[in-house]
Amino acid sequence: MARLLCALVLALLLARLPGDAIAGRGHHGPAAHDYRDALAKSILFFEGQRSGRLPPSQRMSWRRDSGLKDGASATVDLVGGYHDAGDNVKFGFPMAFSMTMLAWSVVEFGGLMKAELQHAREAVRWGADYLLKATAHPDTIYVQVGDATKDHACWERPEDMDTPRTVYKVDPGTPGSDVAAETAAALAAASLVFRKSDPAYASRLLARAKRVFAFADRHRGSYSTGLAADVCPYYCSYSGYQDELLWGAAWLHRATRSPAYLSYIQANGQVLGAGEADNTFGWDNKHAGARVLIAKAFLVQRLGALREYKAHADAFVCSMVPGTPTDQTQYTRGGLLFKLSDSNMQYVTSSAFLLLTYAKYLAFARQTVSCGGGGAVTPQRLRAIARRQVDYLLGSNPAGMSYMVGYGARYPRRVHHRASSLPSVAAHPGRIGCSQGFAALYAGGANPNVLVGAVVGGPDLQDRFPDQRSDHEHSEPATYINAPLVGALAYLAHSYGQL
Repeated sequence: MARLLCALVLALLLARLPGDAIAGRGHHGPAAHDYRDALAKSILFFEGQRSGRLPPSQRMSWRRDSGLKDGASATVDLVGGYHDAGDNVKFGFPMAFSMTMLAWSVVEFGGLMKAELQHAREAVRWGADYLLKATAHPDTIYVQVGDATKDHACWERPEDMDTPRTVYKVDPGTPGSDVAAETAAALAAASLVFRKSDPAYASRLLARAKRVFAFADRHRGSYSTGLAADVCPYYCSYSGYQDELLWGAAWLHRATRSPAYLSYIQANGQVLGAGEADNTFGWDNKHAGARVLIAKAFLVQRLGALREYKAHADAFVCSMVPGTPTDQTQYTRGGLLFKLSDSNMQYVTSSAFLLLTYAKYLAFARQTVSCGGGGAVTPQRLRAIARRQVDYLLGSNPAGMSYMVGYGARYPRRVHHRASSLPSVAAHPGRIGCSQGFAALYAGGANPNVLVGAVVGGPDLQDRFPDQRSDHEHSEPATYINAPLVGALAYLAHSYGQL
């Protein structure tokens, strides 16, 4: 009981820490960017990705209702949710990860967001509502709406979709521990966002998260085994399902503080890859995020049983810190973290978020990162590395270009995005057919609808960005790029006194 009371007191102290202790307020010199403006726009982007019946509060006014019969072919209601990127399919795996990261942004830094907090909550709720629909039937999760191959054979607005809205699911006969555990993580993380503002909704989310995680753990297997022809090569689970089981358990432990999930992590952590040296964190591989999240339980709640996760999290961080013995991360000449050529910016934003979040935990515990012969790495240095990545994204780079649409004087104009690149329904009420839209894909002009806040895949290893709509690797935005950026921008805006 004494240990429990101590943990509760520590958690309350962390929640009430002053801004400079949480966010490192007090940077010397002027801010490189208007982080508050970028924060507002990064959240607004999610409204451009909405599917379903749009609410009266919709601010991205060129969008209209879409996908109003989604789920009908399977006699379920799957209206709503988000398109993950520039097409019209609703892929459940990256959507769930986007919601987990957006919720984590709010959980860690929502207290710094001020006026933008309500918009961020609305963005989380829009996704969480859909995930509740997708998990309404026990032992079944609806993981995708839309035939991806046929969707990609068309270039049309969401409002005009006439490609098959086929529904795909996982169940005991076709397991999907990866997508199921990620969905459980999203629901658990979202429950923390609404724990105080809407307790009844939070309880519903958490109860569903528990049920979905139990299904993921009981019926083990990768969803891209049984659904390979439908989800691959778009969102195959290349890393397997073990990382999601650890990630899901970590979120349920954080949301419930139940000894059952602590025991699960202790018993299964190593088998699920807690100590593996995979340091790429994104929609597919969640190991690094799980390590940082579980390390909080040791650093903040003082759960000594999870001490090893401090070392696991340190290993991930050290892989990104230049000059350390275990530095494994490649950077462009201009200073951008570079993992993969396809949508590299997702790794930039997710890594920056993890660095800032881990710095917060370390600062609370008055600890540093141990990188072997490289010496101690302080929370301040982690924040500086993260800030450099965000600044590059916003325009402090060799090209002088912001990679966030609508931010700064120079930003991507030819974004790989169907709805943004075609005339809006208001401008062109008539239907634009499947093949008719391809003229817009290869046109040279700017997109007629500005997808404000969208962050594209970003430049190549030589810091070059051609701004070509057909170049999906570099010009396509995605919800999982923006979701962790929301938290990072909230930290920076507060840190520089902009919030």
